[in-house]
Amino acid sequence: MAQTLTEKIIEAHIASGNMRPGEEIAINIDQTLTQDATGTTAFLLFEAMGIERVRTELSVSYVDHNTAQFGPENHNDHLYLQSVARKVGAHFSRPGNGICHQVHLERFARPGRTLLGSDSHTPTAGGMGMIAIGAGGLDVAVAMGGGAFYTTCPQVIGVELRGELRDWVSAKDIILRLLSILTTRGNVGTVAEYFGEGVKSLPVPARATCTNMGAELGVTTSIFPADEVTQQFLAAQGRSEQFEPLAADADADYGPVTKRLHAEKDAATIENIRRYCTGVSVGEPDAEGMVEVSFGHVVINMSELEPLAAAPSSPGNVVRVADVAGEEVRQVLIGSCTNSSYQDLMTVAAVLTEQTVHPDVELAIAPGSRQVLTMLGRERALSELVRAGARVLESACGPCIGQGLSPAEGVASLRTFNRNFPGRSGTTDDAVYLVSPQTAVAAALTGEITDPRDLTAKLDIEYTDVPAPGRFLVDDGMIELPAEEQEAGDVKIVRGSTIVKPPLGDPPGEQLTGKVIIKVGDDITTDHIMPAGTLLKLRSNVPEYARYVFAPLNEPDNPTFAERAVAAGNDGFEGVIVAGDSYGQGSSREHAALCPMYLGIRAVIARSIERIHQANLVNFGILPLTFRSAADADRVRPDDELVIENLRDAIASAETVTVADRTQGFEFECDVKLAPRQRSVLAAGGLLRHTRAGGK
Repeated sequence: MAQTLTEKIIEAHIASGNMRPGEEIAINIDQTLTQDATGTTAFLLFEAMGIERVRTELSVSYVDHNTAQFGPENHNDHLYLQSVARKVGAHFSRPGNGICHQVHLERFARPGRTLLGSDSHTPTAGGMGMIAIGAGGLDVAVAMGGGAFYTTCPQVIGVELRGELRDWVSAKDIILRLLSILTTRGNVGTVAEYFGEGVKSLPVPARATCTNMGAELGVTTSIFPADEVTQQFLAAQGRSEQFEPLAADADADYGPVTKRLHAEKDAATIENIRRYCTGVSVGEPDAEGMVEVSFGHVVINMSELEPLAAAPSSPGNVVRVADVAGEEVRQVLIGSCTNSSYQDLMTVAAVLTEQTVHPDVELAIAPGSRQVLTMLGRERALSELVRAGARVLESACGPCIGQGLSPAEGVASLRTFNRNFPGRSGTTDDAVYLVSPQTAVAAALTGEITDPRDLTAKLDIEYTDVPAPGRFLVDDGMIELPAEEQEAGDVKIVRGSTIVKPPLGDPPGEQLTGKVIIKVGDDITTDHIMPAGTLLKLRSNVPEYARYVFAPLNEPDNPTFAERAVAAGNDGFEGVIVAGDSYGQGSSREHAALCPMYLGIRAVIARSIERIHQANLVNFGILPLTFRSAADADRVRPDDELVIENLRDAIASAETVTVADRTQGFEFECDVKLAPRQRSVLAAGGLLRHTRAGGK
């Protein structure tokens, strides 16, 4: 039977379960990846399992998020991660070596392997032909200990690429087009698999741009085939022997894929599906106006693409650059794990040659890795960027996660990043556009949003094609190897005062007697739940960090979410969060489950919950439920007292559960969408307790 590439790699790694979409499977993990914002907790949890050495083919601990080091917390994390990695057998990428996804693509990603990372943009390595999945740190800790990763067997969405990109159009425009078609919702339990004749025209970093920002679709991962282009990239990195040709079978079957959309509210999405997908059929609206839309696979003709942008404030709010051209811009940032490769930044440098940044614009550039930075210097492009007026930042995540360079109030900021959630930049009510490097540098020169294709007419700048280098500058001097096993006992782990052992969840009781601590709407991200920015340094100290749960939604002069949750607990109630569609989208940060658990939250009831966040909720003993009726979701209010009888039985086997709203005197039904293993994990009080008890 013909197979997709996704199916081939999963089948080669499957540990248990059946290869049927929607069923729970376990896959063996070859490599793991952590970064300092999630890695400290991941390694603390790994230690708590009592496993002395990493059991994967390769595990790498990166430091790329908290590098500013205001106060001792960041450096405490770095020293802990450096020492624990050396002791337990993981590689350690030192601060300054680069962003984890960029460095991993350069130095470690391998076709046909599996990678699990405690960062939602781990799928970046899918550009190398890997099954690379973002997950919570506890799942990664289990994988480091040799455990399999449990997930839903995905349905594969085929993305056929035709033609070639025209001048001034980039891979960023491919993924933005795909976001306009599939949107940020309704793609849980799927993989986006690229295929077609157009693939061969894209270098590996361009493919990685697509797989990186594929995280905003909500898919499990994205993947490209491994072909001659992949082979050339590996050879240029001095890793020729790691190449393996991989592709879907010629007659692989993609689809049909079904999405449930609102006939009126999602009319533009339905029209895009009709335009860009094969075999489209649209059903009749139900009582709530929802329709089932099915299609075969997506078709993107790259020869017809034009510069696109994600307008404020969602990666799915995609518009033509030409339609927003002329809007004044005061800040342009180029970098992040999406667009900070050698070819990206050399393209920017070529545009800036003999030009000067507009006097009203601040331009900052963050190379994705030390390799990229040193190569820019060798090619004299770095000096050209500085001469033109750019500020060169450290090779780290930086402003992408709200670590500096927040825009001023009331000004537009163009960024080549992957997320523009409200306030993520560090500025409330920001106006952040996500664009390609070409569109970003055009705005930096003109002071306004500009279609980069107009630069020739405006500034007499001709497009310069930057080829992939025949040989990258390889220097792994900032990647520390672990101690040999016989020497590991002599390694002392450095534990500063801010490195605090994370709390455990508790097994459920016979009944949940809860109070709704907060009710939130649609598209609540993990940035809303656990803000990053200046608070990121608190992640190693859950009791302190938990004070800021839902901080962006706290109301002035009223008790905070944390204070309300603690008060409810003191009154004998367990905490409940009520939410709309797509709750928990965005980052993989497990603290969005861990910190609420610490505050006594025992259930989340939402219209829908995103994949990584639902897994994190289960891992920390929080019951995820979904409303069966939109009317019930609208009816439940903050402070309502909710009761679920026979809770343990519901967790063990129920497909639905009845929730009694004692405050308003009505009952409503919720779906219990849990795989068998997730039920066991919840019954144990979370994954760590489950693992300690010998569970798999």
